Amino acid sequence: MKLHEYQAKKILKTFGIKVPYTRIAYKMEETVYAAKKIFKKTKKYICVIKAQINAGGRGKGGGIKIANSIKDVYKKASKIIGKKLVTNQTNKKGKIVKKVIISEEVYKTGKNKEYYLSIFYDRNRYKNILIYSKEGGIEIESKKKSVFFKKIDPYIGIQEFQIRKIAFHLKMKDSALMNFKLFIKNFYNAYIASDAYLLEINPLLITNKNEILAIDAKGRLDENAIFRHIDYKSMVDSRELEAKKAGLNFLKLDGEVACMVNGAGLAMATMDMIKLTGANPANFLDLGGQADFKRIKKGLDLILKDKKVKLILINIFGGIVRCDIVAEGILKFFEKKKFINFPIIIRLEGTNVKLAKKKLKKINCFYVSSLEEAAMKIKVLLLKHNGFGLRGFI
Repeated sequence: MKLHEYQAKKILKTFGIKVPYTRIAYKMEETVYAAKKIFKKTKKYICVIKAQINAGGRGKGGGIKIANSIKDVYKKASKIIGKKLVTNQTNKKGKIVKKVIISEEVYKTGKNKEYYLSIFYDRNRYKNILIYSKEGGIEIESKKKSVFFKKIDPYIGIQEFQIRKIAFHLKMKDSALMNFKLFIKNFYNAYIASDAYLLEINPLLITNKNEILAIDAKGRLDENAIFRHIDYKSMVDSRELEAKKAGLNFLKLDGEVACMVNGAGLAMATMDMIKLTGANPANFLDLGGQADFKRIKKGLDLILKDKKVKLILINIFGGIVRCDIVAEGILKFFEKKKFINFPIIIRLEGTNVKLAKKKLKKINCFYVSSLEEAAMKIKVLLLKHNGFGLRGFI
């Protein structure tokens, strides 16, 4: 589960790490309210507007702006909220910004120092790896010479001598060392206690008064451990929680072609095929070995909640489950849905496939017999304006 900046900062703050005072806004009116709160809190008429998408390079893409008044906040936020943001970590289509954070400006003097810090679990070494650099900020990937790695045994945790070595590599001032030791311990505790795969701060700011602040942050949590964190459940996509309760494996993605498949391997192959057509998968959805009506209904219900979807691809292999049973489940679902505004491609292969094909003639869909044929059909349909543009297709 990927965390937005405001979500990662919320976790860090819980563990005693200082972050800039921040308010979240989903609508233009909320940006003004948030800015007023910031100005009242900081006694300064300056704040930062930051787009909340799961991608780096937001500053260069125009997703981070400085505002000097309420009017300026409204003007600049209007250029971010609801707009597509293209960065070096998104595709050419970019990502739509649905929310922003309004944050206090903390760069008070030119004597501040920026660093980079992140931690993740290395499955090959069975160790937690702390990555750090004395050159934080943008384009950290290009600063390989100044990047250091520290292996931490998860059974022992981070040790004092390791913290001193990190401080030495970062050329930390002696006056900042005491605060830095506490900060590193809190950062490591936040990573462990939140069941994170990754926790990153970039930049980490140390002021001329040795105050340590996490200016920007991101992370990734283990979804299988969410049951241990009731307060994190609001961070998870509601559809992913629904799918988990129904025994389905579902992950929301940013594409336009929804896919429903049985088997993780087949699902990955289907998603790769969609990418090769020039399109993008809207989700990962694995029905598992029991593709019965209940699972099919839940899967399609989850797909239809996504407003970005332009096309549905159902790709089922009838090995454990029979194709005719899958076809019956699809028929039952679409008998109740009289209005679908995009096309559906169905590929079934395996036991009783001929019988399944006969049953599917009752609905207006595109039936294909191979992944190659499905790829060609996706290309043709998406070339037609705005996802085929059919009203009442089913």
